[in-house]
Amino acid sequence: MSKVTQSLTSIAEQVVSRAKKAGANVAEAVAREGTELEVKVRLGEPELVQEALSKAVGLRVIVDDRVATAYSSDVTSNGLDALVADALELASLSAPDPFAAPPSSDLLARTFPELDLWDANAAEITAVRGLELAKACEAAAREADPRITNSDGASFSRGASAFALVTSGGFAGAYLGSNASLVVEPVADDKDGKKQRAAYWDSKRFLADLEDAQAIGREATKRTVAKLGARKVPTAEMPVVFHPDAGGSLLGLLLSCVSGGAVFRRSSYLMGKEGESIADAAITIVDDPLIRRGPGSRPFDGEGLASRKNVVVERGVLKTYLLDAYSARKLGKESTGSAGRGTGGSPHVSATNFVLEAGTLSPEAIVKDVKQGLYVTSMMGFGFNAVTGDFSRGAMGFMIENGELTHPVAEVTVSLGFTELWKRIDAVGSDLKLRSRVATPTFRVARMTVAGS
Repeated sequence: MSKVTQSLTSIAEQVVSRAKKAGANVAEAVAREGTELEVKVRLGEPELVQEALSKAVGLRVIVDDRVATAYSSDVTSNGLDALVADALELASLSAPDPFAAPPSSDLLARTFPELDLWDANAAEITAVRGLELAKACEAAAREADPRITNSDGASFSRGASAFALVTSGGFAGAYLGSNASLVVEPVADDKDGKKQRAAYWDSKRFLADLEDAQAIGREATKRTVAKLGARKVPTAEMPVVFHPDAGGSLLGLLLSCVSGGAVFRRSSYLMGKEGESIADAAITIVDDPLIRRGPGSRPFDGEGLASRKNVVVERGVLKTYLLDAYSARKLGKESTGSAGRGTGGSPHVSATNFVLEAGTLSPEAIVKDVKQGLYVTSMMGFGFNAVTGDFSRGAMGFMIENGELTHPVAEVTVSLGFTELWKRIDAVGSDLKLRSRVATPTFRVARMTVAGS
């Protein structure tokens, strides 16, 4: 363990010990320390330089089935005593909840995998270097095409954090994490006076893995100018191909429906569907916290259970929901090691690297097989009902005609209930990239309603 994680573990151990001595039946402490840097440039000039440091400890106590949480940034001895007193007082005022118990001690993790989540080069990058990267990124975007007339700026950010969890059930664990990201959004003028813009970004645990700043800028410009001349298309039912950025948005909605919290609250259309086919046989979806350098990877979950790969959908069949200890008890099941935890709250269901596994087809091959359809690059709006699975959202992209991308499309809506959408997927691409915690490759839905003019 590093000196930072040792220190945080010590603080968490002190809090748990004091809470137990003060009368808590169960005590769980989280200690976290971190730094964040964000810089932004616009039109080549610095617009924002912001850096923050934080250190805090959170406590959850259970006293006779009464649960309470408290949080403090004061980690002195007096501060820890006040934290414990506040938590116990809140517990005395809360209603009993017999489901809010920690996992059994014999289920707690005892060894931790090495996931390579910490990069000192990313964690220690300075504001000066961050501004250099942002300027280079924006300059490349503005120089890549004369049709770029403006910019909404480029931003570089990095974060470094240390996390420790100690519980009265016998668990103690800690780990370090880092990340770096770069984004730019150039602007082009369309013929009708509309502004067209498209951001492109990358984010990685390790600075060396981050895509080249100039390449990010050029890709952002390519996406922006491709939107020039976008128009509506006539309403029709047609195949729809989803770019990974748009596909990730759909997968995120599905994630909300396999969360144990949504299921026991009866707010998921997948309630009671375990063991049933909910998608095409080409679809396998996993939540995998053990991916090396993965954006959501972690050696243990927010309750001290060992991280494990969960196959949520296997060849179209729903195999499991994602569960923490609380939702598992509510549903009469076992935790899937899917608890997340912030410094100031109780455990909750949290995905790690939630991924639609790649297929064998190239994105080009998927598009080439479409006579007439829509290629969706981005979506907007909130048209999803998790209880019924009804889905309808605004979309932008390109028409597909005879296997080729043609003119850009805007101001259309794509719709189809989730009960059918995932079953109608008939092609899955090989282009999976894990830039965020929820990711898909390109995929094609055989038929959807595209509403335009």
